[in-house]
Amino acid sequence: MKRQELEQKLIKKAWEDGEFKKQLLSDPKAVIEKETGKSLPENIEIKAVEETSKTVYIRIPKNPEELSDDELDNVAGGFWVCGSFSLF
Repeated sequence: MKRQELEQKLIKKAWEDGEFKKQLLSDPKAVIEKETGKSLPENIEIKAVEETSKTVYIRIPKNPEELSDDELDNVAGGFWVCGSFSLF
């Protein structure tokens, strides 16, 4: 399931089920794991917020041209040299 499909599914269910909405807002990671049947990595943080008539949120996705620390390590060769020996 693609991210957009999952988001649409969660929104629809939250509109129809007030208890589900409360759970989604309080612990979105657990709800997503339950809905998808998949565990998410522990280092992933998920936030769920509800828009109101006076508050609107704009989501700015990660810039695909920016590399993460892990990606930078891979590009740089994945090791660090200190003196005459490598740590990795």
